[in-house]
Amino acid sequence: MTLPWGPATGVGSMPGGDAREAAKTVTGSFEDFPYLPELPSRGPGADMIGRTVGLLVDLYAHVEPSGWRVSDRPGRDTRRARSWLGEDLDALEEFTQGYEGPLKVQAVGPWTLAAALELRNGEAALADEGACRDLAASLADGLRAHLAEVGRRVPGARVVLQLDEPSLTAVLRGRVRTASGYRTHRAVDRQVVEGALREVMRVSEGPVIVHSCAPDVPFALLRRAGVAGVSFDAQLLTERDEEAIGEAVEGGTKLFAGVVASTDGPLSDPAGSVMGVRTLWRRLGLNPGTLTESVVITPSCGLAGASPAYARAALAHCVRAARSLADNPE
Repeated sequence: MTLPWGPATGVGSMPGGDAREAAKTVTGSFEDFPYLPELPSRGPGADMIGRTVGLLVDLYAHVEPSGWRVSDRPGRDTRRARSWLGEDLDALEEFTQGYEGPLKVQAVGPWTLAAALELRNGEAALADEGACRDLAASLADGLRAHLAEVGRRVPGARVVLQLDEPSLTAVLRGRVRTASGYRTHRAVDRQVVEGALREVMRVSEGPVIVHSCAPDVPFALLRRAGVAGVSFDAQLLTERDEEAIGEAVEGGTKLFAGVVASTDGPLSDPAGSVMGVRTLWRRLGLNPGTLTESVVITPSCGLAGASPAYARAALAHCVRAARSLADNPE
């Protein structure tokens, strides 16, 4: 299967609160792989958890000082999340008139959502197996409707779904803290984790990638779950990851390599940004000719903490770095 990728794209979040400006920047930067920007600085409901809460079906939440907590009915916070998503979709639709090609949308995956969303007793949904199942089912229903809406608004798009799972490794290793902070929740069985991911991924007719900018991304588990690509912060890779990455690449999994810093700082030359990717390929004994088929260049994480000027420069730098990789894979 030929997957609909461009050579570079972004992760998700952008600085500021102007949906039209963000959509204009993203679509102008990535002419062949734009994405739906997220603007968390607008406040609760625009953050990644709140945005995904707004997608849930028959499951609602509101903001407490400790975070998002399950509610009986949709309240002001849920309505605000849905309103902002509507604004973002309006802006994306405006700047993708006539567009045909891959288009990425992002939502929090079922396990990071379970680790972040509180039940009525203040504990994370992660503590309750039934709540985790309900959450995954609600998320799947919500994403099915969301992807259909994106398809209607941008009819030429081949929609790529990105599930954000920064807490996945902590869930697998039993490192998510309880509300008291004195204990941690039990590790979740790997087969249960895979099953929920598969359930949510099934709603997408297009490819699904999983993003985590945390250390120790579980590449092998994600490959078994059937993801088409894994998005990660390349600076956090260690030698322990290399065998799993090599197996993933040989199995056809795409690597979304976060090689451009997501906060303000000097940008190296484009060739320097992808040097680590070339070096990894050589260490793994992979054919350099497969680099551009296997790798998409991205920032290391979302750009919400960057200045607007740096965010624009970082996106443009991703495109130039991807071109450098294509021109000189050796």
